[in-house]
Amino acid sequence: MAAPHAACRVGSRPPKKKCPAPFISKTFDLLDAAEAGGATGVVSWNSGGNGFVVWSPAEFSKLMLPKYFKHNNFSSFVRQLNTYGFKKTASKRWEFKHDKFLKGFKHLLVEISRKKVEPSMFPQLLEASRGGHRDGITSLMKENQTLRRERMELKLQISHFKTMEMRLLECISHYMTTRCQGQTQENILEGAKIENF
Repeated sequence: MAAPHAACRVGSRPPKKKCPAPFISKTFDLLDAAEAGGATGVVSWNSGGNGFVVWSPAEFSKLMLPKYFKHNNFSSFVRQLNTYGFKKTASKRWEFKHDKFLKGFKHLLVEISRKKVEPSMFPQLLEASRGGHRDGITSLMKENQTLRRERMELKLQISHFKTMEMRLLECISHYMTTRCQGQTQENILEGAKIENF
């Protein structure tokens, strides 16, 4: 007698179908609903269908986010996108892309996963300082020097900008004073013309 097929055995389960992360599915559904519902002025797929654009973050937060997520915070939405490897691709608008997030290709969503958290450098640095590893200590000292130098440069820039601000305020004050004096002289001349008439 032949052995029964693995899926037919008593107590065996069918293989689990991999599902996309809820955040990714909801974002995809949100875009499809926006397109179907005529809300493309708020959010839409980009022209190539390989990304999406949030045209109005305020309206998106108010109208779209609460329908699909438990919040209306645009910054949280963007942070979530980042954890799944989405990239902001335009400097002057909120456009995001991911290689596997494509219009009409919902089946690819299962391939999008959270980014792996990189291990912290702190334990390695702590170990280096305890173990007497010269390289670790030297690296920390160089980093410390770099940070101090950058801090000093920033302090100098702040000082420079404060000086520029004071000069600008002096110029504005001088301009306003001379303008007011000019108007006063014009008023006096106007008054003299009226009296001579």
